[in-house]
Amino acid sequence: MNRQIKKLRFFLERHGFYVSSRLADRIGIKAKWVRLFFIYSSFATFGAGFVGYLILAFWLKLKDLIWIKRSSVFDL
Repeated sequence: MNRQIKKLRFFLERHGFYVSSRLADRIGIKAKWVRLFFIYSSFATFGAGFVGYLILAFWLKLKDLIWIKRSSVFDL
């Protein structure tokens, strides 16, 4: 049981916080403030902040799959 919890924690730490980091880089603030916003908004709205976080993660994943940044014309 403890091993499964550690695997889940490692997965969430590795993949879950990346959304906050990307959003913070895009806006130009620290990732800590973005995470705090999601935490406080989830308490204030009883889970809607967490749902918004999941929607944002899904949207960023789709964007990465569809839009590929090419470095030069020769990569076409």
